[in-house]
Amino acid sequence: MKTPQEPPRDCQLCPRLAAFRADNRKKHPDWFNAPVPCFGPLDARLAIAGLAPGLQGANRTGRPFTGDWAGDLLYATLLKLGLAKGEYDERIDDTLALVDCRIVNSVRCVPPQNKPEPSEIKTCRQFLISELETMPRVNTILALGKIAHDSVLKTLEARIAAHPFRHGAVYEIGKFRLISSYHCSRYNTNTGVLTTAMFETVMAKAKKLAQTGA
Repeated sequence: MKTPQEPPRDCQLCPRLAAFRADNRKKHPDWFNAPVPCFGPLDARLAIAGLAPGLQGANRTGRPFTGDWAGDLLYATLLKLGLAKGEYDERIDDTLALVDCRIVNSVRCVPPQNKPEPSEIKTCRQFLISELETMPRVNTILALGKIAHDSVLKTLEARIAAHPFRHGAVYEIGKFRLISSYHCSRYNTNTGVLTTAMFETVMAKAKKLAQTGA
């Protein structure tokens, strides 16, 4: 099995993100503060595409969605649906392991105000492309939020206008099925844009698509 392309720990491809990372290393020398690797088995059939590491979540711990509110909802849902096993304890050395799914973020480095610029998303897309190319069994992608949805479409060279972001919508794009969800952020859950039930439903739909194709 081929291994995906990974950005170096001191990646300088995006000057703004590199400067922000350097500043955070000074402020928090005990944090991970580097491009965050993907998480989950490479032979998974389901890829979960997030946006970028959270400052006090993945950027601190070194694992996607680990240590922040979004991870609480995401991993609780994956555990409930059998897409994860073990125990999620908001740290990288817990016993959590993903089952038949892999988290592949659109941007690997934490951005200021949690908002990557379009040029940074474009620059980091090479790593998302490499992930999908080296996952031999992947057939379904769950995009968390519109920015991740659009980045996946560009990765697959599909027109955004022909595949608008809608929660729960499914698109057939080549060998892939793309399904999208509102992001599992604290803001979306606090405002009622996304409920736990809604998220569990869309995740279950993604699991079924990946495992049965229907």
